Amino acid sequence: MAIKLGVSLYSYQQSQFFKELDLEAQIREVGENLPGANGIEIVDEMSLRYPDPGAEFVERWFGWMDRYQTVPVTMDVSFDVLQFRDHVMDHEECAERLRHDLRLAKRLGFRNVRVLSTCPLDVMIRALPLAEQLDIRLGKEIHQPMPLEGSQVTEILEFVARTGTRHLGIVPDFGIFQTRPPQVILDQFERRGASPKACAASVELAEQLTAGQAPFAAIDMSYHTAGNLRSGFKRYLNSGECEAEFRAAFSGISAITQECVAQPCELDYTVVVEALMLSRTNPDLLRQMAPQVVSIHGKFNYMSEVPGSPGTYEDAAMDYCSPLQALQAGGFDGYINSEYEGQRYFQDRTRAEMMDEVEQVRRHHEMLRRLLGV
Repeated sequence: MAIKLGVSLYSYQQSQFFKELDLEAQIREVGENLPGANGIEIVDEMSLRYPDPGAEFVERWFGWMDRYQTVPVTMDVSFDVLQFRDHVMDHEECAERLRHDLRLAKRLGFRNVRVLSTCPLDVMIRALPLAEQLDIRLGKEIHQPMPLEGSQVTEILEFVARTGTRHLGIVPDFGIFQTRPPQVILDQFERRGASPKACAASVELAEQLTAGQAPFAAIDMSYHTAGNLRSGFKRYLNSGECEAEFRAAFSGISAITQECVAQPCELDYTVVVEALMLSRTNPDLLRQMAPQVVSIHGKFNYMSEVPGSPGTYEDAAMDYCSPLQALQAGGFDGYINSEYEGQRYFQDRTRAEMMDEVEQVRRHHEMLRRLLGV
């Protein structure tokens, strides 16, 4: 058994938007320019004419797989629950949409279907009989700031243990192993007007929280999203009101920001809050969970050259070594698909100043091959 490598074509969203890489060119890049990689992951509505791409496309799709020696690994799906004017989709409607997506994935040769981190387990269970019939594994994305210890993971593992199904599991996103705010988002905060001192304080606070040395305890992100934490802090700034569990952290953030910046603006406070948005999960849990891992999102925001080692790269804000070691020790026999999302932090720049997605993914694969020893 061995870990295999691929790419989520979501990584090339910017190049697709600017019409620099069409779908075939994205597949060609994986097959021809990433040594040892052959896995393809797509977001259905990005790469396909959804909900039915048509027979002609399906024929072209398999022709590309043969031509570039690539393999359909995971199809990412979502539910637009507000698409109807008269109601919000209920669980059964979402499950029926998921059944459609399972059939589409089977038609295109995918072995896995990934649902978003917000998808209720009940929806997955309703669609599970069809997944078992089609022999497709359903995986829920475990996305920052969700920890592996959280209820979103344990409820799936408990269901699998209780039923013995092989067709339900998790898709960990390596963003849950982020150790500090990435430099690219800090740079964007500065361009928008945040103080460099506030950005430095955010990094220092993240390190203190991870080490248990901060003036307040980290918030358990098992039950919160980054969005509700940010909105809660904004309400605290405006009114001084917040939930009791947030008070110590929000008060500490305010004090730290005011100490490092003489007259802080809202962005200064906001960038320091970024230090709270980390899962701080135990990567060794992947060793135990490896049989239930459907596939992996190899999330990264910026691949920089390792100091003193020309030609080698890292995402300095994420721990890749520990989770990769845990997956290898657990015998994980599946795909890590690179998922570059750092381009969004350059969308206030000119096209010439934006990141080269192709180069970023190539750097990510250099790191993966080196750390995995393949």
